[in-house]
Amino acid sequence: MHHFAYRRGVSEANVLHAEEVDLCDLASSVGTPFYCYSTATLERHYRVFAEAFAARPDTLLCYSIKANSNLGVLSTLAKLGAGMDVVSEGELRRALKVGVPGDRIAFSGVGKTQAEMAHALEAGIYAFNVESEPELHALNEVAEAKGTTARIAFRVNPDVDAGTHHKISTGKAEDKFGVPFEQALSLYQKAVALPGVVPAGVHMHIGSQITELAPFQNAFALLTELVSTLRGAGLTIDFVNLGGGLGIPYRSDAPAPPLPTDYARLVNEALGHLDARLLFEPGRMIAGNAGILVARVLYVKTSPHKNFTIVDAAMNDLIRPTLYDAYHQVLPVTEAAPESFTRVTDVVGPVCETGDYLALARPLPELEAGDLIAVMTAGAYGAVQASQYNSRLLVPEVLVSGAEYCVTRPRPDYNDMLKAERLPDWQ
Repeated sequence: MHHFAYRRGVSEANVLHAEEVDLCDLASSVGTPFYCYSTATLERHYRVFAEAFAARPDTLLCYSIKANSNLGVLSTLAKLGAGMDVVSEGELRRALKVGVPGDRIAFSGVGKTQAEMAHALEAGIYAFNVESEPELHALNEVAEAKGTTARIAFRVNPDVDAGTHHKISTGKAEDKFGVPFEQALSLYQKAVALPGVVPAGVHMHIGSQITELAPFQNAFALLTELVSTLRGAGLTIDFVNLGGGLGIPYRSDAPAPPLPTDYARLVNEALGHLDARLLFEPGRMIAGNAGILVARVLYVKTSPHKNFTIVDAAMNDLIRPTLYDAYHQVLPVTEAAPESFTRVTDVVGPVCETGDYLALARPLPELEAGDLIAVMTAGAYGAVQASQYNSRLLVPEVLVSGAEYCVTRPRPDYNDMLKAERLPDWQ
């Protein structure tokens, strides 16, 4: 569910609104393209997930910042009590900036630097998700030098196929993430002998945009087995981190992914007997449907072979379609009449790449130059992956709450872009 819907606008036409904000008016004020996020949707999705685990009040829900790192989004979730899952010092600083306590932050990622480890230790984070033996020794070295200890969970790779796009799979043997399941006991025993780390949990995350419960069930069975093995070997395991990965609906003609209540039922059935705190790292499930990308049509180009709707947003603004073959629903911001003619068209941007598209072979109402479109379900892995390719300016991000809006990340100007670089002295 999201809070983007058609309502009667000032022109008497039905106009797509973000909560109570008319997107035509917002486009006139902010310019296009821009990302727009709905506070009500973010809050609802967080609460739905949290309430699914209300019977376990010690559950720690760490929003995965990599999905959407906008400070307005993070502050909205922090005020609801969210912890944060970070994968870099920059994300850690964002979490701390919006007031998330260190003891509600988990640090993931395969390539943490020693400087990042030191900063996280100073922040007093809850735990590190360690992904290799060399990382274990590096973290031990940093913690010893600082005269402290680091709580850790090894991220264990169970070799479970989550059935997702190969570029967002994280739990198969050939993926770069985690330590092999069969090596876990040996690594935990090595960690126990190190003075700078305290092995206290187990972490398992098998991928993103998972739309069936079976892969989770398979992974949880292995996780339960591992916790039993570790405890049997004398280790104290007081938390399990189940990662994220629960999918969201990108298209109406596909089966609906499991609800958080369905997921919670499975978790409780599989892991409810464990005397351990539960951690989760959802990102897309909270932010995905809470954001859209609004763009303006520049030209409509037709040929005997194909039609193109050329808009002012491009792959550098939303790379998911070309990077992941991702589908995003495209809606006209001004609703078309029911009897309107539709045309099959590719929605493309100005970037000089054949892969610069937002939608392919999409039946859409006939659009003209100046019309606005909304690319839906763009709140996760959208703006965070944007770039200045072709020296295009980064697009602004807008957070809406009821009838109010705030440009939480303004659009830079070309002087800002040029000032970020310098010429060599010899030039």
